[in-house]
Amino acid sequence: MSEMQFANNYHDLSNSTGVDAGFQFEFSCERCSDRWRTHFKPYRSAQASGWLQKGASMFGGLLGNAGSVIDSMAQAGWHSARDEAFTEALAAGKTHFNRCGNCHDYVCNQCFDNANGLCFNCAPNVKVKITQARAQGEVSAASEKANAEGQTRGGRLDVTQNMQLVCTRCRAETHGAKFCPECGHRTAQQVACRACSTTLQPGTKFCTECGERQA
Repeated sequence: MSEMQFANNYHDLSNSTGVDAGFQFEFSCERCSDRWRTHFKPYRSAQASGWLQKGASMFGGLLGNAGSVIDSMAQAGWHSARDEAFTEALAAGKTHFNRCGNCHDYVCNQCFDNANGLCFNCAPNVKVKITQARAQGEVSAASEKANAEGQTRGGRLDVTQNMQLVCTRCRAETHGAKFCPECGHRTAQQVACRACSTTLQPGTKFCTECGERQA
């Protein structure tokens, strides 16, 4: 048998024993991870042994002995049969995968630039990169615009007023609401004096700092 050359982008799904014995290999693109699987190729010797072993469990006697003999023969020929099936799988895989001339990865046809003989990791598609850069620019510009809008909105908010974030009665989070969303208890929202901005307790009629009437 001639020398076999292969990479590590495959999985051996073959089974050497039983009624489902056979050969199957799965290859994957080393860029996008898409997979391609060969058709299942039965290993008749091991399958015959498997059926005889099943018959032996029902009838015993000569069937069991015959199954053991065939199984030994099948296992003896397994490695050469597997190598033959693998060689066929490699030949079929070459029609689905290409080797990059730069990084030497095996990639599928969708990830390969035939004109340059390179994968798209090594030779990115220019039109794709242009579209990607344009989309990134749009996101960046929109983020800056949204940030500016957020600063404008934030500038209109009253950030001097203290807020009670946890209800003193049931300990539920109030998120600054005037009444607890769980029990309805009025939260102790502090207010600022309309004249001197001193922080006052709710219900205060006159400022404790300047005496300004509050209500």
